[in-house]
Amino acid sequence: MTDPLLKISGLTKAYPGVVANDNVSFEIQPGEVHALLGENGAGKSTLVKMIYGLVKPDSGQMRLHGAEYAPINPSFARQHGVAMVFQHFSLFDALTVAENIALGMENPPSQRDLAARIVEVSEEYGLPLEPFHQVGDLSAGERQRVEIIRCLLQNPKLLIMDEPTSVLTPQEVDILFTTLRQLSSEGTAILYISHKLEEIRALCDHATILRLGKNVGECVPSETSARDMAEMMVGSVLHTPERKADKGGDVVLEITGLSVQSPNQFGTSLKDVAMTVRAGEILGIGGVAGNGQDELLAAISGEVPTDAETVRVKGEAVGALGPNSRRKRGILAAPEERLGHAAAPAMSLTENALLSGAIRKGLISNGFISWAGARKFAAEIIERFDVRTPGTETAARALSGGNLQKFVIGREIMQDPDVLIVNQPTWGVDASAAAAIRQALLDLAAGGAAVVVISQDLDELTEISDRFAALNEGRLSESREMAGLTVDQIGLMLGGAHDMEVAHAHA
Repeated sequence: MTDPLLKISGLTKAYPGVVANDNVSFEIQPGEVHALLGENGAGKSTLVKMIYGLVKPDSGQMRLHGAEYAPINPSFARQHGVAMVFQHFSLFDALTVAENIALGMENPPSQRDLAARIVEVSEEYGLPLEPFHQVGDLSAGERQRVEIIRCLLQNPKLLIMDEPTSVLTPQEVDILFTTLRQLSSEGTAILYISHKLEEIRALCDHATILRLGKNVGECVPSETSARDMAEMMVGSVLHTPERKADKGGDVVLEITGLSVQSPNQFGTSLKDVAMTVRAGEILGIGGVAGNGQDELLAAISGEVPTDAETVRVKGEAVGALGPNSRRKRGILAAPEERLGHAAAPAMSLTENALLSGAIRKGLISNGFISWAGARKFAAEIIERFDVRTPGTETAARALSGGNLQKFVIGREIMQDPDVLIVNQPTWGVDASAAAAIRQALLDLAAGGAAVVVISQDLDELTEISDRFAALNEGRLSESREMAGLTVDQIGLMLGGAHDMEVAHAHA
């Protein structure tokens, strides 16, 4: 065994009301792909922020290349060979690839020299990029390449990756893994955070497991089942979602001829979308990010008005109604972007519960807000969906991504919708929480709601959907019974084969 590249000893970091990391110790070897696992709120993000210089530990120490390492900021970390690809991309849509990469460099070269270097490095690692393309025109997978190449230009010795495959297609995941294995073979260590445990098993050499801020064990992923790793993370037996047998009542949601211009310059307009969803049914919609998912949710929720007749709920034309009027009629939504769209970052959980639940929970009467009612509603969401937070007055932005997601999904489900549309319901959520959210969606459908689940996680859609449709360049395929679909057929549908005879031919 060689000397560790990074040795962490007794790192502790506490915030008001919570100890994020409690005496955490572990080592990463040169060239090792090391997984960091844990439930949402287990302390993973705080730990990597300390390694990257975004957060200062209260106690404990780190050693890098055998020398004391105490990064004062990300610039210091980068200068010492530590790079990080964040879960949320930090790119400017209106700038080119080269311009975005230059912004993340200490002393960027000329655009011409940088462009040549981007082409060289991106092709060397199998992640080809065109340096003068505008970032707003790139797919999610290509945007991630920009973030990775920006890191690789720094020649890192430790690359931290936070949920790197959450917006990638299976083919893009394969490309990424090839790149990471190449980096590993060249001696670069990779600290890899993901909730996709089968990916961990395929890629990672070792795993450190955090629970409630403490290191509770290590394992070799290739020798450990995904279920065993999940149960180490949660400290209990993992629940498997169960579906009820009774499915398919009257049509609740009917969409015909829905064409919507995207309000976003870099968005995807909807083109003649049609679907029906019955009471007690879950329609799963798959598709690579950026194919009209946000626009579809906005059109159904009322954020974007449409022709009145294009959207009907229980026979009533609601296309021209706004979000509040649709909420009164039982149409609720949980968008993909948690902070800023699904929740107001600076507002408390009580205030965020009020923003969405005021109408259906009767929290405003004669112009007066029932703050006691709003707090009670927030507390009920926190309890039922096991949201890890100090209390109802905590700001939304103070929650981990997964805990905020549980709050947002729970807030909508607990308003008893007739129609619920959710985009990426378990994105960045640990295995236990994902199972709980999926079970809640199944229970909601079993109670008679029409549920539309938009997701890039095909395993998720296979697990909970009754029917499946694919969204590609703003067009929605004809829906098919999920039970009869093969992976090849799903792949064809995702790629835009809307002629079902073509998909049938490849069955």
